[in-house]
Amino acid sequence: MPAAAAAQAVGEAVGKVVGVESVVPQWRGSATLDALQELVDVAGAVPLAVARRAGLSTSELHSLRHLMETSRSPGDLARLLGVTSAASSGIVDRLVAHGHAERRPHGADGRRTEVVITDSGRREVFALLAPMFAALATLDSGLDDAEREVVDRYLQGAIAALRTVL
Repeated sequence: MPAAAAAQAVGEAVGKVVGVESVVPQWRGSATLDALQELVDVAGAVPLAVARRAGLSTSELHSLRHLMETSRSPGDLARLLGVTSAASSGIVDRLVAHGHAERRPHGADGRRTEVVITDSGRREVFALLAPMFAALATLDSGLDDAEREVVDRYLQGAIAALRTVL
């Protein structure tokens, strides 16, 4: 399942589900659960909006995100994206055509290929996400240590809850 679809499905399951109390008796709606629902919904919409602005597909954008961590083989990208190796090859072709990635011989095995993000690919991702990063940094800097601890505990718990359905 593509990441955006999975995020939407999880988002729909988090909050405003009619009758959730019938399967989870301890469920009580709250402002925090409503805010979490909205966060999941918005987070699911971000990749598509950012990709459109960049003239990329969401798969291309997610590939760049993975390539920012480390170089990957086209097969690794296929597994991470949940697509076929043929689809991954097309994604890499388009990233190379945009100048956002390069194919290189694998360092340890010259018969294999690895895909590496270019400086322009890295700049593109950071430029598109800079407003979000700036707003999040401002939000975080407004918290004191005690508030940050509470927020962290809640978010870690929410992450764990979402992972129960992955």
